[in-house]
Amino acid sequence: MLLLPTILKGNAKSVGVQQAVQLTNQSQGIFIDVRPQEAFKAGSIPQARNVPAADIQAKLASLPKDKPIIIVCEQGRDSTNVAGSLRKQGYDQAVSLEGGLRAWMSAGMPVSKKH
Repeated sequence: MLLLPTILKGNAKSVGVQQAVQLTNQSQGIFIDVRPQEAFKAGSIPQARNVPAADIQAKLASLPKDKPIIIVCEQGRDSTNVAGSLRKQGYDQAVSLEGGLRAWMSAGMPVSKKH
């Protein structure tokens, strides 16, 4: 049973909050928040770009293939799916933020509100 979550993730990788911060600091990683715009405006990781999950395919050209892309959602479910999809399309450094924005806030990391 313990292996089930690993198997379900397929080839999508996930990173914890500290790993995500390291990816941004050391490898110019970018945060992509796939939640709806209203949720993004209510509170998000300060440097994150909002690309709702429904729009991700249309915005592929704007995503770098040569940098880590950290996909963020509310709890880590949608981001795991999006990261897996991106990896299948050649974005080898796409990862999901484990636990999503909730884990980020639980770790005491900053959140910004957009107007």
